[in-house]
Amino acid sequence: MSVLITGIGELTTNTGAALTDAALVIDGERIAWVGSAAGAPDADERVDVEGRAVLPGWVDSHTHLVFAGDRTAEFTARMAGQAYSAGGIATTVEATRAASDDVLAAGLRKHVDEAVAQGTTCIETKTGYGLTVEDERRSAIVAASLADEVTFLGAHLVPPGWDADDYVALVCGDMLDALAPHVRWADVFCETGAFDEGQSRAVLTAAASRGLGLRVHGNQLGEGPGVRLAVELGAASVDHCTYLSESDVDALAGSGTVATLLPATDLSTRQALPPARRLLDAGATVALASNCNPGSSYTSSMAFCVATAVLQMRMSVEEAVAAATLGGAKALRRDDVGVVREGARADLHVLDAPSATHLAYRPGVPLTWAVWRRGTRVTRA
Repeated sequence: MSVLITGIGELTTNTGAALTDAALVIDGERIAWVGSAAGAPDADERVDVEGRAVLPGWVDSHTHLVFAGDRTAEFTARMAGQAYSAGGIATTVEATRAASDDVLAAGLRKHVDEAVAQGTTCIETKTGYGLTVEDERRSAIVAASLADEVTFLGAHLVPPGWDADDYVALVCGDMLDALAPHVRWADVFCETGAFDEGQSRAVLTAAASRGLGLRVHGNQLGEGPGVRLAVELGAASVDHCTYLSESDVDALAGSGTVATLLPATDLSTRQALPPARRLLDAGATVALASNCNPGSSYTSSMAFCVATAVLQMRMSVEEAVAAATLGGAKALRRDDVGVVREGARADLHVLDAPSATHLAYRPGVPLTWAVWRRGTRVTRA
């Protein structure tokens, strides 16, 4: 069935300047037509959004949604002055291992539904809270049941009782063998307290040899090898990028690796926010993502990330919205999401506001009026 959406006050397409007094047609799971409302074709159904703004659905290219347990105590301690460290992941690993598949799936469903209700229509999520061959495998299978993109993150942390090099050998061997059929990507936490450059390189090289795309957690807690390694190995994205040297910025600007910024994390861990302006001015491709996880960024609100980027990271509204849609799509190396054009997936986010500017102008206000995901209206005013 085709649907004509008309009365669009401002349409962000990410293919050129925003359109005013616009309309579009959805046919099945795809966008069939985009243009002026005056020239709109007929369709089976008509929805008038009465001057509201329409955007591509958010593309959240970095989340950790397959988990069990709670880390409220860790958050409370951090707010009292305790420094964030990678080691807190172990708390979630213990709870996730103890949870059944049904419990993990229910938690994932809850968080995906929460994100979709706020305009997120394409979601990546990771393993990484199992850290045994079987727990990582079942996490990947659960993730694939609901997420658009699944990433193998067995190299999230060295589990207690393991020698780091022995664990890396497991990740590159039996664990990768078990996970590769269920995922598209592989990732590594290249950071102090997690995996060093040599260990990270081993994981990424092994994953690439199995045909998986590469992602890197890097430069979150300080300058380090994450960006350099990601660019060298042609990773689709390096995520966090909180602490960057000039050579890191130059490397990203001269590469196809997306700098994915996770500002909600840096607020929660009370670190400096990522240098978005430096990256954009240098010509790097930037994405914004939520990093929704139970420890360092327990939010699924991409609108919150966009408002933070505008109000505190010196991004314009247009830059932040593009980073949270088209940038996320580029970080996932997809061209069917994050845009509004003929042939793209019909993922739309309608704001109860006349323009996207209201996302930062009215921070914290729930502005989602309607969402279409793969051509199906999933929320209604």
